[in-house]
Amino acid sequence: MTRYLLLPLAFALFNTTSAQDDDLLKLLGEEETGPEYTTAAFKSTRVINGHSLENTAHGVLDFRIGHRFGALNSGANEFWGLDQATIRLGLDYGVTDRLMIGIGRNSYQKTYDGFVKYKLLRQCDAGCTTPVTLAFVAATSINGIPQSTLWPYPEEDRPFYFSHRMAYSFQMILGRKFSESVSFQLNPGLVHINLVEKADQTNDIYHISGAGRVKLSKRVALNAEYFYVLPGQIPVPSEEEQAAGELPYRNSFSLGFDIETGGHVFQLHITNSLAMFERGYITETTEQWSDGGIHFGFNISRVFTLHNPKPKR
Repeated sequence: MTRYLLLPLAFALFNTTSAQDDDLLKLLGEEETGPEYTTAAFKSTRVINGHSLENTAHGVLDFRIGHRFGALNSGANEFWGLDQATIRLGLDYGVTDRLMIGIGRNSYQKTYDGFVKYKLLRQCDAGCTTPVTLAFVAATSINGIPQSTLWPYPEEDRPFYFSHRMAYSFQMILGRKFSESVSFQLNPGLVHINLVEKADQTNDIYHISGAGRVKLSKRVALNAEYFYVLPGQIPVPSEEEQAAGELPYRNSFSLGFDIETGGHVFQLHITNSLAMFERGYITETTEQWSDGGIHFGFNISRVFTLHNPKPKR
């Protein structure tokens, strides 16, 4: 009789132990997998000119081609800007999932540029409670135009230093992917220029900027970005200077479409900025949309996997 009473008890104990083992395995699995970080807030590491929230993945090399045609208001003789071209060739590499580095060469002022980008925080979908992504970008650029053009003074009177060619940019990128369709970021920062043209121009240019994305379909998204330079930092040319051809500064504003095609991300856009590095498009934009100072352009991104990191446990 006792044997028959023990059988149901043993069966119940076995089921309880099995359930506990299953729960324990689930807990162990969650610890091994780790947090699920939000991805694809933007389709590319650039919104249009500026950096986005995204990094290239660990071990991935991104070869980027940026192209800007001339201004729309250049007229029929220049085929409304299509006869002119400004290009940038760049290589970006994901050192880790958080750390990204890159270099580039621009035909605009024959400029070389480089940057380091690090994600301090990453937005989570599961496994943690971080609601936003926070990244820091430090960049530099070297003006490559001839010294005689950049420094029209006799060397014996006013010596020219290599540091005169350099400028630096620092910015924080704070953003969030609100849904599968909508992402937004703020990216305040400063640009430091070692050599400025006028005595009343400050070397440090502060800006408060932002960008957003709206996903229109699985492979197409609409992007916009705006760089607002705080007033009083870049002097307005006098009437005589403007008559001689010097143009006043304008804030950079750009609109574009991202089209994803397999291993490529093709970006089509219109912008009033010609340069594709921070000093250029943040502090040297002089054309405005209302006058037809609009450049049609595109970015092409092609990624190559150079290193397959081991899966994280």
